[in-house]
Amino acid sequence: MIQEQHTDNPKGVLMIPDISGFTDFVVKSNMFVGKYITENLLKVIMDSNILCFEISEIEGDAILFYKYQNLPTFEESLMQIELIYGNFQKELQRLSQQLAIEIPLSLKTIVHYGEFTQYKIGKFEKLYGAPVVEAHKMLKNHIAEYPPYALFSNAFLQANFEQPEKTTLEYDNCDDCKYLPEIGYIHYL
Repeated sequence: MIQEQHTDNPKGVLMIPDISGFTDFVVKSNMFVGKYITENLLKVIMDSNILCFEISEIEGDAILFYKYQNLPTFEESLMQIELIYGNFQKELQRLSQQLAIEIPLSLKTIVHYGEFTQYKIGKFEKLYGAPVVEAHKMLKNHIAEYPPYALFSNAFLQANFEQPEKTTLEYDNCDDCKYLPEIGYIHYL
C-alpha cells in the first residue's frame, strides 16, 4: 500500500555525494574486497553528516540526503561537502594502505533545491518530485571537467542569495571554482 508523507513546507535541499569511478571499480575488483571498500566509504560519508540531513536511500555508490527544515546555507553546505570529502579521502588512504592496493575512486557532490515530497511503499520511503530527477541528471553532467567537485544548482543558489552571480564571486577568486548562470556553481575540491 502506498502512503503519502506530508510536510508543512515541501521545499527542501537535496545533497547527493556520489563515488566517481565506481562502475569500473566494481567490474575490475574482487567482489568481497570491493564490497568491503564500498561499505567503509559509504559509512564514512554517512558519519560525516553534521548538518543532520535525512537519508532517503543509498543508491549503490551514492547517498541521497535531503532536508526540509533548517535549510543549510551555501557556506554550511560547502563546509559539509568539504568535511565529507576530507573524511572520504582519509578513509580511501587508510583502505589503500590496509589492503595494499590502489583504489581509483573519487567523489562528486550535487546540491539542489526545490519542491519534493515523500511516499512510502511497505517499509521503503521514497522521494518524489522534479528536483529529485533533476539532481540525478546533474550527476551525469558534462560541464564539470573532473572529480572531485561540488555542483550547486542555480535553484539552490537563488534560494540562498538574492543575486547568486555576485555573491559567489568571492569563491570564484580561487582557480578551481566557476559559476555558470544556466547551471549553477562548481567548486572543485
